Amino acid sequence: MKILSMTATFGKLEHETLRLQPGLNIIEAPNEWGKSTWCAFVVAMLYGIDTRAKTTKTTLADKERYAPWSGAPMEGRMEILWNGRSITLERRTRGRLIFGDFRAYETETGMDVPELTAANCGLTLLGVERSVFVRAGFLKLSDLPLTQDDSLRRRLNNLVTTGDENSAGDTLGKQLKELKNKCRFNRTGLIPQAEAQYAHLEDQLRSLQALNSQAQRLENRQKELETWVAQLENHKKALAYAAAQADAVQVEQALRAQDAAQEQVAVLEQAAQALPPETEAARSLKQARALQQAQLSLQMEEQMSPPAPQAPDAPEMFRGMTPEASLTAAQADGAQLRALAQKKKHMTLLAVFGAVFLALGLLAAAAVWAALASPAAAGGLAAAVLGLVCLAVGGIGRGGAEKAQRALAERYGSQTPSDWLDCAQAYAARQQAYAQALSDHEALCDQRRQQMAALQAEIDNLTQGRALDTCVAQWEQVQQTWSALGDARRDLQQAAAHAKALQSMAKAAQPPEFADTLTQSASETDALLASAAYEQKQNQLRLGQYQGQAEALGQESAILTEMKQTKARIDRLEDTYLALELAQKALSAATSELQRRFAPKISKRAQALFSRLTGGRYQRITFGEDLSLSACTQDEDTLRASQWRSDGTVDQLYLALRLAVAEELTPDAPLILDDVLARFDDARLSAALDILRQEAQTTQVILFTCQTRENEALRRLP
Repeated sequence: MKILSMTATFGKLEHETLRLQPGLNIIEAPNEWGKSTWCAFVVAMLYGIDTRAKTTKTTLADKERYAPWSGAPMEGRMEILWNGRSITLERRTRGRLIFGDFRAYETETGMDVPELTAANCGLTLLGVERSVFVRAGFLKLSDLPLTQDDSLRRRLNNLVTTGDENSAGDTLGKQLKELKNKCRFNRTGLIPQAEAQYAHLEDQLRSLQALNSQAQRLENRQKELETWVAQLENHKKALAYAAAQADAVQVEQALRAQDAAQEQVAVLEQAAQALPPETEAARSLKQARALQQAQLSLQMEEQMSPPAPQAPDAPEMFRGMTPEASLTAAQADGAQLRALAQKKKHMTLLAVFGAVFLALGLLAAAAVWAALASPAAAGGLAAAVLGLVCLAVGGIGRGGAEKAQRALAERYGSQTPSDWLDCAQAYAARQQAYAQALSDHEALCDQRRQQMAALQAEIDNLTQGRALDTCVAQWEQVQQTWSALGDARRDLQQAAAHAKALQSMAKAAQPPEFADTLTQSASETDALLASAAYEQKQNQLRLGQYQGQAEALGQESAILTEMKQTKARIDRLEDTYLALELAQKALSAATSELQRRFAPKISKRAQALFSRLTGGRYQRITFGEDLSLSACTQDEDTLRASQWRSDGTVDQLYLALRLAVAEELTPDAPLILDDVLARFDDARLSAALDILRQEAQTTQVILFTCQTRENEALRRLP
């Protein structure tokens, strides 16, 4: 099959068309152009979209990943050349079924191709299942390593063993497996069914035996219950007789209690005749207690009231003076201090003038006297004498003023008249506060004395001069007597009602029929009787059920006969299963022998391709049962796994294997490669393009690439 053109509304492709030729196609386009989308479109057109796939945290389902970006329905058309016929394939979205509407028709005539359907299109055109195609003829850089797949492995095994994909050995092995599964597969098959039937018969036999045993136990239990019920009924009678006897005793005791209560009422009524009425005693007692409480409150107030205030102490300088005299003295002393300061200032100034005159007079007299004794010298001496007098008078006056100032300062303890006045004012304020506090205290004491006198008058009026505590005790005694009489009358009423009730409830009872040995109470006996009756009823129901179930299970002899027949059938089936298992092992051994004989078929072709790709450097490769590869160079003695090789060499190794597998499994399918040569160097790229060009002579090759070097290398090839 060869693809001629494709038109897609698929993912980012919106009515895009890609035209191809039958041979080698190198499609060069940048990243995000849609190369991988075209590759996915080819698979979807041939095999459809798996709408059951679910999106996970790591992968997107194809139905969501390739949903058209424009929001249009997913659809596509592919023109192919198949067996000399030009055919057009179309897939459209129908409702919620993505790519569910399929049609295949002759491109020129439009006539339907009935052998191609939506389900078998890819398998019919390419001859392989979807999983085989995407792992053999459909190569991407990320998928170069050949992974396992049941369909791929089955076809490879058939090829390397018999040279034919449709192996008769595989069919025979499948038939043997089906026969074995028919005999036994997990919990299904003829053997498990027979074993289940045998186990069912064993269960049936055990159930029948258990039912018969349970029925016998129930019958024995019913007899025990009958005896137990008779004992309980006799015990109930014994309890009733004992209760009747106890009721008679209680009635007698209640009547005696009624008589005692009557006597107590009579005694108290006689004592109450000499007492004042109960209401009068209660009223007087209430008033007396209120007066007691008021008296106690006044006494407590008197005890808790503060003591009389103390007179404040007068300062030392004002001792013996009234506050008003203290203020006057402080003001006068302040004025005197200021006058003394002024006098001291004047005397100081006079002394200074005297010193000046004295000095000038002495200087003048000395000068004139030295020159010539004359009246002028006498005038200088007179000035000196005047200065001396002023100096003496000023010194004496200044000393007297200082002495008076020191006396005032020592008296007040300070030289500041404002402090003297503040001290006098503070003393006057303390004296005024004391006078107010003393007045308040005396007023409070007068008020309390008046209250106490009024209270005492009320007490005397109530008690007629007797002690209040004595009156309270007498009235309490009266009230207690009346209260005891009321209690006695209520007790009498209760005793009479109790005796009457006991007399009405007392019943006669017959003694028990036989000796009673049980100790349960009446309520416990009733509960036991009810429980026994319920158990008898339930046992009777279960007994009927057991008998019915036993009849449904059948006879024990018939079950034993059927078990023997089933066991014989199981033995025959086990022999058959063993024979099938031996045949399957023999077929597996034969297949292994064929694999050892013909396994090199694909590896030989892959080895030749790998040698060409690497310029003859690698001559030997092998691949294991899990399709993993090993190789060695000409200079190496042992094979090494692909993990030992460079990324480019690994790509070339798996490309060789994929091409060999594609030649064998998908010879009719196009070979589609998506950026698989990205890690090839120039020499090995040229070798790969030469191989692909050779493959393109018989198979259509479509190479997608994001680089220009593939086309350039292809043009350089001879």
